[in-house]
Amino acid sequence: MLATQKNKTRRTPVTGVSTMVMAIGMSLVILSFVQCSQEPPETMPVARAAMPSATTPQDSPTLPTSVAFPGNGTFTRVAKDAMASVVNISSTRKVSPSGKEAPSPFFNDPFFRRFFGEEFERPFRSPKKRPEQGLGSGVIVRSDGYIVTNHHVVAQADELTVLINGKQQYTAKLIGTDPKTDLAVIKVDAHDLPTLPWGNSDSLEVGEVVLAVGNPFGLNQTVTMGIISAVGRANMGIVDYEDFIQTDAAINPGNSGGALVNLQGALIGINTAIFSRTGGYMGIGFAIPSKMVKHVMDSLIERGKVVRGWLGVSIQELTPELAEQFGASEASGALVGEVVEESPAEEGGLKRADIVQQYNGIAVRDPTHLRSLVAETQPNTVVSIKILRNERSQMLSVTIGDMPRNMAMQGQGAPGRTQGHHALSGIAVEPVPPGQVRGDRGVIITQVTPESPGERAGLRQGDVIVEVNRMPIRHVRDFDQLTQQLTPTSPVLLLLKRGQGTLYLSIKP
Repeated sequence: MLATQKNKTRRTPVTGVSTMVMAIGMSLVILSFVQCSQEPPETMPVARAAMPSATTPQDSPTLPTSVAFPGNGTFTRVAKDAMASVVNISSTRKVSPSGKEAPSPFFNDPFFRRFFGEEFERPFRSPKKRPEQGLGSGVIVRSDGYIVTNHHVVAQADELTVLINGKQQYTAKLIGTDPKTDLAVIKVDAHDLPTLPWGNSDSLEVGEVVLAVGNPFGLNQTVTMGIISAVGRANMGIVDYEDFIQTDAAINPGNSGGALVNLQGALIGINTAIFSRTGGYMGIGFAIPSKMVKHVMDSLIERGKVVRGWLGVSIQELTPELAEQFGASEASGALVGEVVEESPAEEGGLKRADIVQQYNGIAVRDPTHLRSLVAETQPNTVVSIKILRNERSQMLSVTIGDMPRNMAMQGQGAPGRTQGHHALSGIAVEPVPPGQVRGDRGVIITQVTPESPGERAGLRQGDVIVEVNRMPIRHVRDFDQLTQQLTPTSPVLLLLKRGQGTLYLSIKP
């Protein structure tokens, strides 16, 4: 049963300014990101607030007269256009009751059935599959019936039903999905449908007013308002490719796949997830930026799959310690740990220890940002890459390739002593087993003393040390000679092989 609570409304005089703040309860897993296509237990009503007027003394600084907050007409126009293009998606799939064993194959044998009879078989028959339904939202992106939504809204669905404008109902077919971005495209057999213009998510700024439109809790065409709280949110652990827009516009179960629009009425994102510590609304929602949405959508419609660009490097975050070691003025960009043989990166001249600072004129924030930029680039595209190498900037021209299958780099290992007092004190190493590292280079860490500098920096048992302070390590004697030269106060830069990846690690005594 849907429970409602009453809130008191206070009204004060306004000067053409009206804002809405909406707080809606959510059914969430505590301390988790929640994809908003679940069924909620209850809702909370809207509370309105008015902004009081104020006078400014003559001797006080005056605000610029050109700054004006949009009037009600702007909000109603944008909301009306957005609601017409946002649809309700109902997914149905048939699931078998859990805990039921499959029937014996003997029941399909004619002799067995004739001997024991049909009635003997009846108690052992498999129970009928029961339907399981889910609700979500979608956005019409082409007038000929193409709709963008979230992958988790339509995943494993046997039947998809789309409700447009709360009246027209269609059966939809799945065009394609992309779990790596949590996006999907479906299509209905209809024409001349209303669409939203595409907005430029790259130009978004924190503080912009936005509207979120969807169908929370099955309440069709619900509009909430907020601002952009942050852009470029990544490393959230929601999907593989993350570059989220963060907003405080209320996003609730059923909003997944709905539209995030700006006050020009342009689609700037697809709502996908929320975060909560308490199980209730906390004003933190995430939307996939329109640039990523359009790339995935076009690829799914044209090819039935997502085609991503590939550079062919293993990259890591440039920490302040690593930035100091490599002579970078700031800890931004992506540090190259390894270059794949015969990859676009190798052919374009990228090398290990390069710091990628710009990609096709766009400043690279971190490794996740670079990964997304490359993935959104069409194969065979020539891009310019600005790098920092040996404290000097260079420009490279690289032709992006097509990402091979199963190219995901996975790191693995578990936590893991040398004599003296220095940054590498407390670790034990042995020769690397033949064939474990290309060229049989390096020494493998067999032990890391708790609370040692290495453990604090993140060294693990099983890591292979291939360089110490840019000097190659081929045998244990190389490692011993270099560690004997270390002083108690000097930091150390290691190049490690961890699992299938390569990374740099800066260790301070």
